[in-house]
Amino acid sequence: MKRLKFSEPLPGLVLEGKKDTTWRINDDKDLSVNDILSLCFNDEREFAKAKIIWTKETTFGNFTKEDKEGHEPFSSEKEMYETYSKYYKINVKPDTRVKVIKFKLIK
Repeated sequence: MKRLKFSEPLPGLVLEGKKDTTWRINDDKDLSVNDILSLCFNDEREFAKAKIIWTKETTFGNFTKEDKEGHEPFSSEKEMYETYSKYYKINVKPDTRVKVIKFKLIK
């Protein structure tokens, strides 16, 4: 089963139904529609299972409203780039490729 890790406070947002979209750089898992996921805390403990219902590859600079729906908001683009630069330890810019993944929790 493919695993996706989430930093705090994101697991709580997922479980509350406030987050059903994630953005991933360098999709080394080949995430695709209908994949079943193990959603985990950063320490690898599973907090939920989910099914991918939609994916799209784009760049940060080309995000649409739909790409951002279901994702935690950022106060600015600067904050978004800084957050993802920290997550991936690279300099994330508008032309950085990203995969948008929409998922649905399953039992």
